[in-house]
Amino acid sequence: MALTATFSLPDRATLAQRWQALEARSDASFFLRWTWVGAWLDSYPIRPELLAVVDTDGRDVALALVGHAMQPRLLGGVATLSLNQSGDPDADRPYVEYNGLLAERGRDGEAVAAALAALARRRDWRALRLSGIAPDSPLLGLPARRKTRIDQSPVYQVDLDAVRAADGDYLSLLSSNSRSQIRRAMKDHGGPLPAVETATLDDIAPWLDAMAALNAGRHADNAWDSASFRAFVATLAARGLPGGAVELLRFSDAGGVVGLLVNFVQDGVAMNYQSAFADPRTAKDKPGLLCHAAAVGHYAARGLSRYSLLAGKDRYKQSLSTCEDSLEWWLLERFSPRLEAEALLRRLLRRPASV
Repeated sequence: MALTATFSLPDRATLAQRWQALEARSDASFFLRWTWVGAWLDSYPIRPELLAVVDTDGRDVALALVGHAMQPRLLGGVATLSLNQSGDPDADRPYVEYNGLLAERGRDGEAVAAALAALARRRDWRALRLSGIAPDSPLLGLPARRKTRIDQSPVYQVDLDAVRAADGDYLSLLSSNSRSQIRRAMKDHGGPLPAVETATLDDIAPWLDAMAALNAGRHADNAWDSASFRAFVATLAARGLPGGAVELLRFSDAGGVVGLLVNFVQDGVAMNYQSAFADPRTAKDKPGLLCHAAAVGHYAARGLSRYSLLAGKDRYKQSLSTCEDSLEWWLLERFSPRLEAEALLRRLLRRPASV
C-alpha cells in the first residue's frame, strides 16, 4: 500500500487525538509518546510542523514534529529543520533521546522512506538536526551533501535480571572501587541504603521545588533555573504518575533527605531523567551513588529488566552500570555556498561542526 507524507499545522486537540491513536499501534520510545510530546508542547511557546505519513485511506502510519529555525553558524544563520525539536535552545532543553518517527508497529521501514522523500522535496532548509537517534537509524539515509556526527554518547544501564540472579546483591556486579565508594557512603549514613518513597500527585510541587533548591548553583547551565523547564517536568509528572509512566522517588535515612529522582518507566525499563542530591555529609560521601543504588534495588524488586541512566558521559554513570547502549547526534547538510565556505574554514581552523 503506497504511503504519502505531508506537512501541516493541526490544532492541538487534533494533534493529540491523532498522536495518541497512532501511539496505541506503535512500539515508540517514551520520548515519542504523548506524555512527553504533549507536555513539551504545552510548556513552551512553540508550534513545530506535523510530518504525517498516511496510507491511501488517509490513516496515519507515522508522525513526527519538525521545527524550522535559523540556526546560528560560523558564517551566519542557516535554515535548519530539527526532528522532534523546535530549533529554539530554551525549548529544546528537555533533551530528546531515542528519537525517530512515531510509526505503526511493523511499518517503520516504509514510513521512514516516505518521510525522507517528503523532507527531500522541501526546499526551505539547508541543514537537518537529528538528535538522540540510534547509531543505525534509517533516518541517516536522507541524501545530503554532508553528514556529520556531532556527538555520540553512551547510555549506561544496569541489567536488573543480573541483579536478581545475584540474589539482589547489586554491588557484587560493580568494580571494587565502585563497591568501596558506595559501602563507605553507606557507613557515613549509618547503615543500609536510603529508604525509597514514591510520590503521589500531591507531592509533585513540593518535591520538584526541593529538587530545584538542591540543584541551585551547582551547574553553570542549570535547567532548573528555567521556569519553563520546571513547568515541563511538573506537567510530565502530573500526566505520567497516574499510569506509572513517570515516577518521582525520594530517598531518605535517619539524617534526612538524601536525594530525589525523576524517572520514566516503559516496557520493563526504568530511565533516570533528572536528579537532585543533598550535600555530602563527609568528604567521601556519595549521596548520588546511594540514591541510584537504592533505585536499582527498588526496580529489581519490582521485576523490571533494566535501569537506564540515559545518555551522558559522566563517570558516575559508568561506575554504576553493568551494560550500555549508545545514541548519536547528527547534522545533515545540503549544498550551499555558505556551508561549503564554512566547511572549508572549519578544516583550516580545525574546528568541529556544531548544532
